[in-house]
Amino acid sequence: MYTQAMDTMGKEDGQKKTVRSAEEMQLEERFDAHIDAGDFIEAKDWMPEHYRKTLVRQISQHAHSEIVGMLPEGNWVTRAPTLKRKAILLAKIQDEAGHGLYLYSAAETLGTSRDQMLDALHSGRAKYSSIFNYPTLNWADMGTIGWLVDGAAIMNQVPICRCSYAPYARAMIRICREESFHQRQGYEALLTMMQKGTDAQKAMVQDAVNRWWWPSIMMFGPPDDQSPNS
Repeated sequence: MYTQAMDTMGKEDGQKKTVRSAEEMQLEERFDAHIDAGDFIEAKDWMPEHYRKTLVRQISQHAHSEIVGMLPEGNWVTRAPTLKRKAILLAKIQDEAGHGLYLYSAAETLGTSRDQMLDALHSGRAKYSSIFNYPTLNWADMGTIGWLVDGAAIMNQVPICRCSYAPYARAMIRICREESFHQRQGYEALLTMMQKGTDAQKAMVQDAVNRWWWPSIMMFGPPDDQSPNS
Protein backbone atom coordinates (compact mmCIF):
# COMPACT_ATOMS: atom_id res chain seq x y z
CA MET A 1 0.00 0.00 0.00
CA TYR A 2 2.81 2.42 0.84
CA THR A 3 6.26 3.08 -0.57
CA GLN A 4 7.94 5.59 1.69
CA ALA A 5 10.48 5.26 4.50
CA MET A 6 12.20 2.25 3.02
CA ASP A 7 15.62 1.28 4.30
CA THR A 8 18.14 -1.21 3.03
CA MET A 9 18.11 -4.55 4.82
CA GLY A 10 21.83 -4.81 5.40
CA LYS A 11 24.03 -2.11 3.91
CA GLU A 12 26.69 -3.28 1.52
CA ASP A 13 28.99 -0.28 1.87
CA GLY A 14 32.53 -1.33 2.54
CA GLN A 15 32.06 -4.84 1.23
CA LYS A 16 34.32 -5.98 -1.57
CA LYS A 17 32.68 -6.38 -4.93
CA THR A 18 32.89 -9.92 -6.23
CA VAL A 19 34.38 -10.55 -9.64
CA ARG A 20 31.71 -11.86 -11.98
CA SER A 21 32.35 -14.81 -14.24
CA ALA A 22 31.70 -14.75 -17.98
CA GLU A 23 28.66 -16.96 -17.41
CA GLU A 24 27.21 -14.53 -14.86
CA MET A 25 27.75 -11.63 -17.25
CA GLN A 26 25.91 -13.51 -19.99
CA LEU A 27 23.05 -14.29 -17.62
CA GLU A 28 22.79 -10.64 -16.64
CA GLU A 29 22.80 -9.55 -20.28
CA ARG A 30 19.90 -11.93 -20.98
CA PHE A 31 18.14 -10.68 -17.85
CA ASP A 32 18.53 -7.05 -18.96
CA ALA A 33 17.23 -7.90 -22.43
CA HIS A 34 14.23 -9.60 -20.82
CA ILE A 35 13.50 -6.46 -18.80
CA ASP A 36 14.02 -4.14 -21.78
CA ALA A 37 11.51 -6.20 -23.78
CA GLY A 38 8.89 -5.62 -21.08
CA ASP A 39 8.70 -9.29 -20.11
CA PHE A 40 8.02 -10.55 -16.60
CA ILE A 41 10.59 -12.18 -14.35
CA GLU A 42 9.20 -15.26 -12.61
CA ALA A 43 10.37 -16.62 -9.27
CA LYS A 44 12.38 -19.48 -10.82
CA ASP A 45 14.12 -17.26 -13.38
CA TRP A 46 17.73 -16.21 -12.86
CA MET A 47 18.06 -12.70 -11.44
CA PRO A 48 20.96 -10.53 -10.20
CA GLU A 49 21.42 -10.51 -6.45
CA HIS A 50 20.94 -6.74 -6.19
CA TYR A 51 17.59 -7.09 -8.01
CA ARG A 52 16.48 -9.78 -5.58
CA LYS A 53 17.55 -7.76 -2.53
CA THR A 54 15.79 -4.64 -3.78
CA LEU A 55 12.59 -6.61 -4.28
CA VAL A 56 12.80 -8.19 -0.81
CA ARG A 57 13.32 -4.75 0.72
CA GLN A 58 10.44 -3.11 -1.14
CA ILE A 59 7.90 -5.93 -0.97
CA SER A 60 8.53 -6.64 2.71
CA GLN A 61 8.24 -2.93 3.56
CA HIS A 62 5.00 -2.83 1.60
CA ALA A 63 3.68 -5.89 3.45
CA HIS A 64 4.65 -4.46 6.85
CA SER A 65 2.81 -1.23 5.99
CA GLU A 66 -0.38 -3.10 5.13
CA ILE A 67 -0.35 -4.93 8.46
CA VAL A 68 0.60 -1.91 10.58
CA GLY A 69 -2.00 0.13 8.69
CA MET A 70 -4.76 -1.91 10.29
CA LEU A 71 -3.87 -0.69 13.78
CA PRO A 72 -5.09 2.95 13.74
CA GLU A 73 -8.32 1.88 12.03
CA GLY A 74 -8.87 -1.00 14.43
CA ASN A 75 -9.04 1.52 17.26
CA TRP A 76 -12.27 2.91 15.79
CA VAL A 77 -14.24 -0.27 15.09
CA THR A 78 -16.08 -0.15 18.42
CA ARG A 79 -16.62 3.61 18.09
CA ALA A 80 -18.09 3.68 14.58
CA PRO A 81 -21.23 5.88 14.53
CA THR A 82 -23.49 3.35 12.78
CA LEU A 83 -23.61 -0.37 12.04
CA LYS A 84 -23.08 0.42 8.35
CA ARG A 85 -19.87 2.33 9.07
CA LYS A 86 -18.67 -0.43 11.37
CA ALA A 87 -19.24 -3.08 8.67
CA ILE A 88 -17.40 -0.98 6.08
CA LEU A 89 -14.45 -0.38 8.40
CA LEU A 90 -14.23 -4.07 9.30
CA ALA A 91 -14.20 -4.98 5.60
CA LYS A 92 -11.43 -2.46 4.97
CA ILE A 93 -9.31 -3.81 7.82
CA GLN A 94 -9.84 -7.35 6.55
CA ASP A 95 -8.68 -6.26 3.10
CA GLU A 96 -5.49 -4.76 4.54
CA ALA A 97 -4.71 -8.03 6.32
CA GLY A 98 -5.16 -9.88 3.04
CA HIS A 99 -2.88 -7.43 1.24
CA GLY A 100 -0.15 -8.06 3.77
CA LEU A 101 -0.47 -11.82 3.30
CA TYR A 102 -0.36 -11.53 -0.51
CA LEU A 103 2.80 -9.46 -0.28
CA TYR A 104 4.56 -11.64 2.28
CA SER A 105 3.85 -14.59 -0.01
CA ALA A 106 5.29 -12.70 -3.00
CA ALA A 107 8.44 -11.87 -1.02
CA GLU A 108 8.83 -15.50 0.07
CA THR A 109 9.20 -16.51 -3.59
CA LEU A 110 12.53 -14.63 -3.50
CA GLY A 111 14.03 -17.00 -0.97
CA THR A 112 13.37 -15.10 2.25
CA SER A 113 11.06 -16.32 5.01
CA ARG A 114 8.28 -14.52 6.82
CA ASP A 115 10.19 -14.93 10.08
CA GLN A 116 13.21 -13.19 8.55
CA MET A 117 11.08 -10.31 7.31
CA LEU A 118 9.38 -9.84 10.67
CA ASP A 119 12.71 -10.05 12.47
CA ALA A 120 14.06 -7.29 10.19
CA LEU A 121 11.01 -5.16 11.04
CA HIS A 122 11.26 -5.72 14.79
CA SER A 123 15.01 -5.02 14.81
CA GLY A 124 14.61 -1.79 12.84
CA ARG A 125 16.42 -3.01 9.71
CA ALA A 126 13.15 -2.90 7.75
CA LYS A 127 10.60 -0.11 7.85
CA TYR A 128 6.90 0.48 7.40
CA SER A 129 5.21 3.63 6.13
CA SER A 130 5.67 6.36 8.72
CA ILE A 131 2.20 7.75 8.03
CA PHE A 132 0.80 5.16 10.45
CA ASN A 133 2.63 6.84 13.31
CA TYR A 134 0.21 9.77 13.18
CA PRO A 135 -2.66 9.58 15.69
CA THR A 136 -6.29 9.13 14.65
CA LEU A 137 -8.07 11.64 16.85
CA ASN A 138 -11.69 11.47 15.67
CA TRP A 139 -14.06 9.53 13.43
CA ALA A 140 -13.45 11.86 10.47
CA ASP A 141 -9.86 10.58 10.43
CA MET A 142 -11.21 7.23 9.17
CA GLY A 143 -12.77 8.87 6.14
CA THR A 144 -9.75 11.09 5.55
CA ILE A 145 -7.35 8.15 5.65
CA GLY A 146 -9.48 6.39 3.05
CA TRP A 147 -9.78 9.44 0.82
CA LEU A 148 -6.28 10.94 1.05
CA VAL A 149 -3.93 8.24 2.33
CA ASP A 150 -5.38 5.38 0.29
CA GLY A 151 -5.74 7.76 -2.65
CA ALA A 152 -2.01 8.52 -2.50
CA ALA A 153 -1.30 4.81 -2.12
CA ILE A 154 -3.24 4.05 -5.31
CA MET A 155 -1.14 6.60 -7.21
CA ASN A 156 2.01 4.85 -5.99
CA GLN A 157 0.75 1.32 -6.51
CA VAL A 158 -0.94 1.26 -9.91
CA PRO A 159 2.44 1.38 -11.74
CA ILE A 160 3.58 -1.65 -9.69
CA CYS A 161 0.91 -3.71 -11.47
CA ARG A 162 3.25 -3.43 -14.46
CA CYS A 163 6.50 -4.02 -12.58
CA SER A 164 9.00 -6.59 -13.87
CA TYR A 165 8.63 -9.14 -11.06
CA ALA A 166 5.55 -11.20 -11.91
CA PRO A 167 4.48 -12.41 -8.42
CA TYR A 168 4.52 -8.82 -7.14
CA ALA A 169 2.69 -7.48 -10.19
CA ARG A 170 -0.04 -10.14 -9.94
CA ALA A 171 -0.60 -9.45 -6.25
CA MET A 172 -0.88 -5.73 -6.92
CA ILE A 173 -3.75 -6.11 -9.40
CA ARG A 174 -6.14 -7.33 -6.72
CA ILE A 175 -4.70 -4.98 -4.10
CA CYS A 176 -5.28 -1.92 -6.28
CA ARG A 177 -8.87 -2.95 -6.98
CA GLU A 178 -9.56 -3.19 -3.26
CA GLU A 179 -7.72 0.06 -2.52
CA SER A 180 -10.08 1.78 -4.95
CA PHE A 181 -12.97 0.69 -2.70
CA HIS A 182 -11.10 2.05 0.33
CA GLN A 183 -10.61 5.42 -1.32
CA ARG A 184 -14.21 5.64 -2.44
CA GLN A 185 -15.69 4.74 0.95
CA GLY A 186 -13.49 7.35 2.62
CA TYR A 187 -14.68 10.03 0.23
CA GLU A 188 -18.31 8.99 0.71
CA ALA A 189 -18.00 9.04 4.51
CA LEU A 190 -16.64 12.59 4.47
CA LEU A 191 -19.20 13.73 1.89
CA THR A 192 -22.03 12.45 4.10
CA MET A 193 -20.67 14.35 7.10
CA MET A 194 -20.30 17.56 5.08
CA GLN A 195 -23.76 17.34 3.49
CA LYS A 196 -25.81 16.03 6.41
CA GLY A 197 -23.69 16.62 9.49
CA THR A 198 -23.84 19.26 12.18
CA ASP A 199 -21.51 22.24 12.27
CA ALA A 200 -19.38 20.36 14.78
CA GLN A 201 -19.13 17.35 12.45
CA LYS A 202 -18.19 19.56 9.50
CA ALA A 203 -15.48 21.16 11.63
CA MET A 204 -14.29 17.66 12.52
CA VAL A 205 -13.88 16.83 8.82
CA GLN A 206 -11.95 20.03 8.16
CA ASP A 207 -9.66 19.34 11.12
CA ALA A 208 -8.95 15.81 9.88
CA VAL A 209 -8.21 16.98 6.33
CA ASN A 210 -5.90 19.71 7.65
CA ARG A 211 -3.91 17.18 9.70
CA TRP A 212 -3.66 14.45 7.05
CA TRP A 213 -3.04 16.55 3.94
CA TRP A 214 0.74 16.98 4.28
CA PRO A 215 1.41 13.44 5.57
CA SER A 216 -0.48 12.17 2.51
CA ILE A 217 1.64 14.32 0.19
CA MET A 218 4.79 13.01 1.88
CA MET A 219 3.81 9.48 0.85
CA PHE A 220 5.17 10.30 -2.60
CA GLY A 221 8.63 10.47 -1.05
CA PRO A 222 11.56 12.85 -1.49
CA PRO A 223 13.13 13.81 -4.82
CA ASP A 224 15.42 11.13 -6.24
CA ASP A 225 18.53 13.18 -5.48
CA GLN A 226 17.56 13.17 -1.79
CA SER A 227 16.69 9.47 -1.55
CA PRO A 228 19.43 6.96 -0.63
CA ASN A 229 17.47 4.15 -2.29
CA SER A 230 16.73 5.72 -5.69
